[in-house]
Amino acid sequence: MLKINPHLFVYGTLLNGSNPFGAILLANSSFVNHAKFKGNLYDIGEYPGAVAADSEDCWVHGRVFLLNNPEQTLKILDGYEGFGEGQPKPNLFIRALVEVETDEKMLLCWIYLYNLPVHGLRQIVSGRYRD
Repeated sequence: MLKINPHLFVYGTLLNGSNPFGAILLANSSFVNHAKFKGNLYDIGEYPGAVAADSEDCWVHGRVFLLNNPEQTLKILDGYEGFGEGQPKPNLFIRALVEVETDEKMLLCWIYLYNLPVHGLRQIVSGRYRD
């Protein structure tokens, strides 16, 4: 059986422990490190959306978590993020494996990337949702 990657990069509402799904993440993982990946961050309204990009000067900042039970936790978070078979098409987010940069090393992580057009959305230039 193929083992699923246990690392998840989080940049938005899942960082909030008072969010029920953020609380699920925190209860079922351990913090690894602060990290960033090449991309753009957009204000979708009640939450942000990140889109991967090759630009050298655009970064999305967040945190990496090591999931205790990746399959179970990702299944729960997939529903929250609007990703998967039972979700409206096109999915609001897709879950993709992306290399992120920590202060120690590069790390392959799952990331929920925004999957709808970003035209007309305000870009969060700092790359930090909490800003």
